[in-house]
Amino acid sequence: MSIKKAAISQPALHVLAVSGSLNTDSVTRVVVLEAARRLTALGCKIDFLDLRQEPLSLFNPDTSHGAPDFPALKRRVDQADVIVLGSPDYHGSISSATKNFLDHFWREFAGKLIATIVASHEKGLTVTDQLRTVARQCYAWSLPYGVSFTGDEDVKNGKISSSSLAKRLAMMTRDVAVYGRLLAAQRRADLASKERGFMARLR
Repeated sequence: MSIKKAAISQPALHVLAVSGSLNTDSVTRVVVLEAARRLTALGCKIDFLDLRQEPLSLFNPDTSHGAPDFPALKRRVDQADVIVLGSPDYHGSISSATKNFLDHFWREFAGKLIATIVASHEKGLTVTDQLRTVARQCYAWSLPYGVSFTGDEDVKNGKISSSSLAKRLAMMTRDVAVYGRLLAAQRRADLASKERGFMARLR
């Protein structure tokens, strides 16, 4: 069965695509938006969160969850079945904007699929691992691979310029659509059941 045929018989997959770069001319933003475009074509509903346009105050566990703008953001994270996280590689680590976003949540990620996109001159392996570590600590699933790219080689003039990056994005978005739907359906079933799986804590 094709992805589009499968999507007809299931609820639309909600994807929160997050750009964790504050750079005006961010290549991370370009690639996350391209992933969002491809996922839309596969029948997904996209919510794009650009942390440059919608900045978050520095996370404070004493006050952040009571901030006036937090409930609206929480609803967006709650609604998502899949979260696509895009971050630049800064000194072998995720950007402060990405980490700050992640610090605001944990239960909201449980049982959901997380996919990673990393802009890096060093293959982005440590950043990808860090994002997957966050997913694991929050009881989320993650794709067994991430997409990394180099701005100078793969993105030019605000567009994807290399066929290799285009192919990797095609693979990732296909897998997000397929496995995202499977995991979302199982998450709904687990929340509705009385079985003692790891999702029982969220009932």
